[in-house]
Amino acid sequence: MSYEQKNIVDQSHHNGKKFKNQEPFKLTLSDTCRWYFNRNVLPPQAGYLGFNHQWCQSIDMTLDDDRIWWIGHSTTLIRLNGKMILTDPVFSDRASPFQFLGPKRRTPPALSIEELPNIDFIVISHNHYDHLDYHSIRQLVSRFANVVILVPLGLKTKLHKWGAKTVIELDWWGSADIDNLTFTATPAKHWSKRGLFDVNKVLWCGWVIQSNVANANQTKTLYFMGDTAYSSVLKHIGEYFTHIDLALIPIGAYAPRWFMQSQHIDPEQAVQLYDELHCHAAMAIHWGAFELADEPLDEPPTLLSQYREARAFHLLKIGGSLSIHQTDSKIE
Repeated sequence: MSYEQKNIVDQSHHNGKKFKNQEPFKLTLSDTCRWYFNRNVLPPQAGYLGFNHQWCQSIDMTLDDDRIWWIGHSTTLIRLNGKMILTDPVFSDRASPFQFLGPKRRTPPALSIEELPNIDFIVISHNHYDHLDYHSIRQLVSRFANVVILVPLGLKTKLHKWGAKTVIELDWWGSADIDNLTFTATPAKHWSKRGLFDVNKVLWCGWVIQSNVANANQTKTLYFMGDTAYSSVLKHIGEYFTHIDLALIPIGAYAPRWFMQSQHIDPEQAVQLYDELHCHAAMAIHWGAFELADEPLDEPPTLLSQYREARAFHLLKIGGSLSIHQTDSKIE
């Protein structure tokens, strides 16, 4: 496999030892402890059984157009230009370094790794456990030996240690052209950590994925936002990619706002970003699987429904899918 990689190392978000955000970012140990030891996680209104029944459906893989399926949380399966792409694949029961403690999955993934079609690409937004899962990656690279994994700066070595053969590492605004697809790492306001001493040692990002870039009239542009707090920096993505056909926007893990606003957007800000990025359509992700914050698991879609009005901002059930068009879509 051959590909062209363009990497732009921008020292404005790297001080030689750690990565940083382009806007002020506050996340202190004292605030983290204050939140963690005073957590008040509210249950879904219908209870877990009702929640599972209401927000999950059987997945239909017989549809053969350019399409995206929501597997759960931030894991989506994208078919674009005949290639299959996974975003932040997490199939484990817990978002944790251990499978006996940590946030437990409350709704099952729509597919198991054994049920997936052939995967050509995986994109990783950052190294938090609900986005980068060791067990899932190990199973994926074992089953799909030729998969190409695209990661932000600092993650390549870890993925190689986990068994991945082809890993492409990009800085913000860096890109890679592979098989008539272009992958561009984009800025986000977030942070990274997996252990006690590695805070912000690797970068975090979103991903813009484009097909048929050589023909502007046929180019399809997807934006996978990853995890991010609200930031005016994100407007530049909409200025650079002026036609975002479909954005995958997180809507969950936002409460309490005094703590979570520095790292995650809420449903109202999700709609604000939809407008500022001039998206033609969007799909809500990053909710409904893990209790990572204090809001009920079924609150994010309820709030999004209040804010989205006539926008093509889609709320899918886990297992649901959406066709990728170059024109505006109707709300489903």
